[in-house]
Amino acid sequence: MVGTGEYTTGFVGTGASGSDKKIGVVGLTLFDLRRRGKVGKLSMVGTTGSKYPAIREHLHKNISQVYNGLDTSFDSYPPDDARDPEAYKTAIDALSPGDAITIFTPDTTHYPIALYAIERKIHVLITKPAVKTLAHHQALLEAAKKHGVFVYIEHHKRFDPAYADARYKAQGLGDFNYFYSYMSQPKSQLETFKAWAGVDSDISYYLNSHHVDICESMVSTQGYTPVRVSASASKGTAVDLGCVPETEDTISLLVHWVKKSAPEKRATGVYTASWTAPQRAGVHSNQYFHYMAQNGEIRIDQAKRGYDVADDNLADKGLMWYNPFYMRYAPDDEGNFGGQGGYGYVSFEKFVDGCRLVNEKGAEALAELDKRGLPTLRNTLGTTAILEAGRRALDEGREVGIKETDGVWELV
Repeated sequence: MVGTGEYTTGFVGTGASGSDKKIGVVGLTLFDLRRRGKVGKLSMVGTTGSKYPAIREHLHKNISQVYNGLDTSFDSYPPDDARDPEAYKTAIDALSPGDAITIFTPDTTHYPIALYAIERKIHVLITKPAVKTLAHHQALLEAAKKHGVFVYIEHHKRFDPAYADARYKAQGLGDFNYFYSYMSQPKSQLETFKAWAGVDSDISYYLNSHHVDICESMVSTQGYTPVRVSASASKGTAVDLGCVPETEDTISLLVHWVKKSAPEKRATGVYTASWTAPQRAGVHSNQYFHYMAQNGEIRIDQAKRGYDVADDNLADKGLMWYNPFYMRYAPDDEGNFGGQGGYGYVSFEKFVDGCRLVNEKGAEALAELDKRGLPTLRNTLGTTAILEAGRRALDEGREVGIKETDGVWELV
């Protein structure tokens, strides 16, 4: 596990995260997969070893003592008394070909960490976005092909039951015409992300990546490809909260799509993401989309999910809408972790199963995994193209073109 922050452990420096990931996702899922015999030895790597005693205490208190003594042990890099920004190399060097890593670190670090692992025949899961540029994405694709390893992007919304069903239903509605999406998180997240927000990445890479991937995976099977991207951004709130002046609050991408077999057929996609939503909105992440096609439309609002809790102990937050469909933290009837059906968990299990398949069958299994429609490197090229084009559109003040020729993508 590369990265020891909120998503991996739920620990954010001073204690448990204030978000809906108070005990993390990556670590908890892998600890449970180890209990189930799907993974073996686990390790964790960050840059600052002095965090590990508090992380271990946090995991023991909030996981082991809650789920029947679930084993939360792991080897750690660097040592508790050291700081080492390149400790990931030592941790990866301790692995063997066919082992795997997860990467949950700032976006700009994904490429060097993934490449280092791939070149040592280690399978890789990368949090979205995979990388920030098409050049890096395609370089990783070539390296993965050369070394015969499975590289998977953790686009967990593909496994949200409503989104997955909608992707299937869309295939029967005729030609794609229009897609609008919105996703947000409260301003409190900027406290967690302040070190890299506006410096290493932006809210479009962080949140728009979800819906861009959902839409691209829905319509690429119908023969649609993105050809032009423009973008607009709001500013002010994040800067007032102490973020660097470059930090945008909300970013909207406008994407033009064309059907390759019939270029006269065109469609429009609008993807909006914000990390300056109200603190007491009741949900950690607002998320919804509207898809319109030739013969019908689909609307999904996955923010409130029909489940709300009023708790006097949470008076400062008021009424809360929780999302147990992503990670269900309640124990099962035997007292063990019971969230194996949550789409956050499913996303990791599919990666682990893919690694085991490649280890068993060899590199020929990689093509099979691509055909399954999983968020592999090959199946997410279009998403990276759109996200980088959006960033360039903002930086350069122009519309950015996208070209794809025989599987090779470029921006123009």
